[in-house]
Amino acid sequence: MDIKKHLLITGNSNVSWKDAIVKAIEEASKSIDYLSEVKILEQRASIDGNKIIEYFVDLDISFSVDLDRTNNNQKEV
Repeated sequence: MDIKKHLLITGNSNVSWKDAIVKAIEEASKSIDYLSEVKILEQRASIDGNKIIEYFVDLDISFSVDLDRTNNNQKEV
C-alpha cells in the first residue's frame, strides 16, 4: 500500500517562475523525505512599474508515508 501526504508551499524567485519552483522543491527536500510529485497550483508576480521584480508559485508537493518507520514515542499495550 502506498500512502501519500500533501504539503502546500509557496516558492519565490527574482529570476523566473521555473526558478521559484526549483528552489521550493530543493528547500522542501532538505527536511522532507520521499518527495514524489509536484502540482503547480498558481503563479503570480510582483511588478514595479512595467517590470516583474519577483515571481511566486503555490505548489502542492506529494510525498510517500514511510509505512515501515517505527514510532519511538508509541508504547506497546
